[in-house]
Amino acid sequence: YHSTDYHAPEHTVLNFIVDDVDDAVDKLGMRGVRMEHYDLPDIKTDAKGILRNDNGGMGPKAIAWFKDPAGHILSVLQEK
Repeated sequence: YHSTDYHAPEHTVLNFIVDDVDDAVDKLGMRGVRMEHYDLPDIKTDAKGILRNDNGGMGPKAIAWFKDPAGHILSVLQEK
């Protein structure tokens, strides 16, 4: 339903697990999806909008965030 005062959450609402984040980001980009870019103390994405983790197996290997038309934050996430 339509709401005049709806505000999308400021956190990730859905993760899509993928085998290759770079490939997923490239394919989404070809369809007009723009990745979010972050430059925060704990979250720094690269030029493609991908956060890459080299943390000894803790957390995902790589993740990239984007928004749907309603402003919900979604991600593509590579576990290994």
